[in-house]
Amino acid sequence: MSLKSIIHGLWYVEIVIQTILAIIVIVKKSWRELPGFSSYILFAATASLVKYAISPAHNTVPYFYAYWIAEAGGIVLGLVVVREIFMKLFAPHLALRKLAALIFRVAIILLVAFGCAVMYAQAPGLQGFYKGATIGEEATRIVQVGLIMFLFLSSGAFGLHWRQGIFGIALGFGIFTSVELVMLAVYLRIGSAALPAYAIARLVAFSLSLLVWMGYLLAPERVTASAEMPKRAQLEQWNQAVLELISK
Repeated sequence: MSLKSIIHGLWYVEIVIQTILAIIVIVKKSWRELPGFSSYILFAATASLVKYAISPAHNTVPYFYAYWIAEAGGIVLGLVVVREIFMKLFAPHLALRKLAALIFRVAIILLVAFGCAVMYAQAPGLQGFYKGATIGEEATRIVQVGLIMFLFLSSGAFGLHWRQGIFGIALGFGIFTSVELVMLAVYLRIGSAALPAYAIARLVAFSLSLLVWMGYLLAPERVTASAEMPKRAQLEQWNQAVLELISK
């Protein structure tokens, strides 16, 4: 079996899983509780179906635009989802919630400025566009992976349990963004020779993330008991400290 056949097979599997997950999101009306995550899933499923309908075998130019629109939308909505995770966790703590929102705004402004600078610095034409867009995507993935890592390392303070839905969303993003970041770094250093490995690793990682999300959406969620939150008082202390800092 050729690499092209493997990539197309994995692509078909991903589309099927995405479609099923989108149906689950609609049936369960997940947008009421998680509007950002629901938007991400529905956008990703729609984008995959559109890209499949106008695949390179039919018309290369529309596929080019569809691919990069899907990439840009996925990155933006991915940041929205990570922000949504932190807003949910900080819901009882007003000061920390405000601080997290401020950090996300600053991060997005810096990413936009960085992306514009990189695009301007690259040579004109498609090669410059590809390299600039890839570097910008790598910078975004670094931010996402860093935030997810902080979330998992601080899970005790947040009272986050592996059976909670918000943990599953973070876990799925952690899997996909970590693999994506590694493969982007490889691609930027090796070049087009790494494209097949990049495509396969990305398809497998995203499909695995989709399955994780599907499992958490279908499984009953366990509410974290107070006994499982030994560091909740410390989180409240952080909230008070930030609140005092803001009020000065």
